[in-house]
Formats: sequence, structure tokens, C-alpha cells
Amino acid sequence: MKEQLNSIRFNAEKELENISSIQELENVRIKYLGKKGELTSVLRGMGALSAEERPVIGQLANEIRGYLEEKIDNVKQVLVKKEKQEKLQQEVIDVTMPGKRRSLGKKHPLSIVLDEIKDIFIGMGFEIAEGPEVELDYYNFEALNIPKNHPARDTQDTFYINENIVLRTQTSPVQIRTMENKKPPIRVISPGRVYRSDAVDATHSPVFHQIEGLVVDKNVTMGDLKGTLEVFAKRLYGEDAKVRFRPHHFPFTEPSAEMDVSCFVCGGSGCRVCKGEGWIEILGSGMVHPKVLKICGIDPEEYSGFAFGMGLERIVMRRFDIDDLRLFFENDMRFLKQF
Repeated sequence: MKEQLNSIRFNAEKELENISSIQELENVRIKYLGKKGELTSVLRGMGALSAEERPVIGQLANEIRGYLEEKIDNVKQVLVKKEKQEKLQQEVIDVTMPGKRRSLGKKHPLSIVLDEIKDIFIGMGFEIAEGPEVELDYYNFEALNIPKNHPARDTQDTFYINENIVLRTQTSPVQIRTMENKKPPIRVISPGRVYRSDAVDATHSPVFHQIEGLVVDKNVTMGDLKGTLEVFAKRLYGEDAKVRFRPHHFPFTEPSAEMDVSCFVCGGSGCRVCKGEGWIEILGSGMVHPKVLKICGIDPEEYSGFAFGMGLERIVMRRFDIDDLRLFFENDMRFLKQF
């Protein structure tokens, strides 16, 4: 048995001298020191030895095991270092080669103008309010003074999920939720995606964006509405921009008005963009209907307010002279790279 142990040591040393890879080293370790290795097989026969021989053979076996383990570890360190050097030589980087230019992303034209509008209103003390796109019929219509069977519902072309749940047709429901959960003074804008069952063409889409605003406080007047929107128009289109208000009707405001801005292309003299009128309609507005305030738990005798709403796509189209709304949603890089 002593000769067998010395033979194992000799053979293992000889094989370790010719190792060239980590895998070969692992095979040698398993061959001699594994659970079914040669050293283990020899030690299984120690039961047949006498009491005097066992400690001698056991000590020799432990010495050989320790020696081989140390030898294998040393060879492994040499191989790891060698492989690392070879890998570094293969991965040499030529720093003189030109790099690959990565194209930087840009803001979408809708985001460009939306961020500008947000900055304008935030600068006037407004906050941003958000709400769900899948909305209850109550918030989308009834709380806005548009009860069931009201003719205004027909003009909305609503996507109904069921009788009481819709895809919101406007961001006005966010205003209702805000008035329910916050006491005046309130000053918010609610930008977001809205849905209407429109056929897709150059000026219509079933998915588009609106920005609606709401102010509720004591002694708010139509003059505050006009002043706020005039400041907005001048900051968006320039100090030379002029505005005018035309009477209109919305169920949730009384009185109501549409606001036009002087054509930013021709300055009001008449051109293709403004269809020769010199004015471009950009939003609807009005004083919040007392019934809407009452529904939201706000006393219309103590508080008043104004609201307004605009379509983001139409503003962006006029801003950049874009004649087809579909371009905003087609993700054509030739179009988007222009902004």
C-alpha cells in the first residue's frame, strides 16, 4: 500500500508537468483526489491493515493529499495567469480607430410644445393634475352637467366599455376629481391622452391629447380668464400675438367662449394657414357652471372659477406648419428628426 501511495504521487507529479488548460487540471484532480479517485481507492483498503500499520499509512496518505492539493493549486494559478495574458493580447484595442457615433434621441414635437405650455402655466402658479384614462361615465359626463340623453353626448363619439365606464373623451374629469379632493383656491392644468370614435384622416384621430385648465377661488371673474389666456397666448406665440373671444356654448361653463389668436404666420392679414381670416381658433373656455361647483361640494355662492381646454395636436400643427395629424403617430424618423 505504501508503494501504491508513492506511485500515485509520482504519476500525478508527472501528469501535472504537462497540463496546458484548466480543464485538464480538473481532470487530473478528479482522477487522483476525487471521491472515486486513485488515492481514495487505496485508502479504502486500510481496514485490512494492522493497528500498527494504519497510522503510518494514514499519515503518508494525508501528506500525499496535501502535497498534491498544493501542487494542483500552484499549477492552477499559473494557468489562470497565462490564460489572462492570452486574453489580453487577443483583446487589444486600437485606440486610433474611429469610434461608432451614437445618434441622440430628440423630443417628439408634441412633447416640445407640451413642455412649453406646462412651463407657461407653472410660471403663473398652476399645478399639474392627472387622472385615469379609463373613466367613469359620472366623471366624464354627469358631473360636468351632461346628464344621460343630453345631446352633447352625441358629439363626443364616445368609446363605451360598458354603460358606466368609458375611455375619457376629455381631461375635464380630472378637474372634477380635483375639486372633489381639494378645497379652493384651486389652480391646475390637466394634460393627457383622450379618445373619441373619429375616423382617421389628416385632421382627426381616435387618440389625441388635450390640455385643460381650472381656477376656482373667491371673486374669480371673466376678466381673470381673459387675462390668463392672453398671457398664455403671448408667451406661446410672441408678444405681438392678439386674442379675441367669441360667444359659444359648453354644458359645463356659463358664460362660455372660444378664443382665437391672431395668425402667427401672416400677423392677421390673411393667409393659407388661417384661411384668409387672420385669426386661428385655439381653445374653448368659460366660467365654471354653478351646478358643476355644487356637484363637487363647492358653494357657488362663495366661490367661482373659470376653465379652458385646448387640443395639443392642433396647436403643434399650427406651430410647425404641419398639415397631417397622422405624422405625429407614425414614428417616421424622417419626420421626427426635423425637430
